[in-house]
Amino acid sequence: MSDLTYTPLDEIEKIHAGLETTFKSGKLQDIAYRKYVLAQLAYLIKDNQDALSAALEKDLGKPPIESEYAELSPTIAEAVSAFNSVSKWAKPESPSFSPIWSPTRRVIYKEGKGVVLVIAAFNFPFTTGYNPVISAIAAGNTVLFKPSEMTPSVAALFAELFPKYVDPSVIRVVNGSIPETAKMLELPYGHIMFTGSGRVGKIVAGAAAKTLTPVTLELGGKSPVIVDPKTCNVQNAAKRIVWGKTHNSGQVCIAPDYAIVPRAHQDVFVDALQKAIQEFFPDGPFAPRAMGKMVNTAAFKRVRTLIEESKGEVVSGGEYDESTKGIAPTIVKNCTWDDALMSQELFGPVLPIIPVDSIDEGLAHIRSNDSPLALYAFTFDSKLQDKIRRETQSGSILFNDVVVQAAAEGLPFGGVGPSGSGGYHNGKFGFDVFTHNRASMNNHPMFAAFLYSPGVD
Repeated sequence: MSDLTYTPLDEIEKIHAGLETTFKSGKLQDIAYRKYVLAQLAYLIKDNQDALSAALEKDLGKPPIESEYAELSPTIAEAVSAFNSVSKWAKPESPSFSPIWSPTRRVIYKEGKGVVLVIAAFNFPFTTGYNPVISAIAAGNTVLFKPSEMTPSVAALFAELFPKYVDPSVIRVVNGSIPETAKMLELPYGHIMFTGSGRVGKIVAGAAAKTLTPVTLELGGKSPVIVDPKTCNVQNAAKRIVWGKTHNSGQVCIAPDYAIVPRAHQDVFVDALQKAIQEFFPDGPFAPRAMGKMVNTAAFKRVRTLIEESKGEVVSGGEYDESTKGIAPTIVKNCTWDDALMSQELFGPVLPIIPVDSIDEGLAHIRSNDSPLALYAFTFDSKLQDKIRRETQSGSILFNDVVVQAAAEGLPFGGVGPSGSGGYHNGKFGFDVFTHNRASMNNHPMFAAFLYSPGVD
């Protein structure tokens, strides 16, 4: 497996210029060529699936089966879907009939925006990086792709494989950390797609403003899960929450961050969570390929410190393996709103439980804080579902499950306020993000002659 080499700073501007030249040449206006590139992007993964899976396991400890169903296969499917659909997506549209404008020929052309910069997050290199590249190509753009330096094996493999499958004048991988990213952000783009923390998102948005570049930000926040054991299947809820909280070792931007549960039912919920953890990890979470690891030592220490500083009661987990940066699935009950575990997005396999006297108390807290990227509620009560939806704001809301809305076909994905700006998803939603709707009108000689009179009575 290749070592990660950073792109020299003095080459970045030249790479950008080459991508801009290719875009302006009109090469990507050809739908057949776009389809060729999309096919190559699918083959890149298919031909190198074992190597890519090994890189994900080395960087994140992802078990191969998790990489297969959460990253590799869905990304191949996304490229194939774009290949099959791009001709329809890119077809010019005619506005609906209007008597006033009927003599004119009005058309909306679907055009690329230019060079697109994609800055991926470490936790899902394909979902947050490769998939936007697919969408940007489908829309007719060239792409500057920056994988996360926190997944060096994956980033190095991308740099090695992309030029073997795709013309480097169409897609270029640039590797690096802060200096390289800062250099890229000095340049103008048709669009910037960034996935990461709110802190860095502000930097990206500020840099984009200097060049008037539109930007889509996929950030995060503390996504709550409301559990009402009176109106849901608590065992089913616990199982799904544990899955969402341990997938990728909790390093998921829409993972349930904390649970809100009626005080009288907290222990029933805790018991169900403990049973679910035992079912998922019968040999323990540190068994080979049982679950992933924290991405680096800093992330490991941050989450461990938050658990140790919590005033709540650890009722499951709380064990660590510093040699592998592993943290056991940890449940902490009787937490308060000002607990250390409530001070920031956790991004790890720990679930604080906030017991409340009423669901209204939980909703009031959600409203008083930043709007989360996702909000979850386990209840079959349709009136309660409607109340939760009406009285809160979030990027998405999902009832009786967690996380899976991000993969649901036909739904957009994005934050609101501090959790992100600009909706994004795969398929047509992704295509639309990177598309300029160019208005065109061809006027008729007889069109509304009175409009051009000198205005004399």
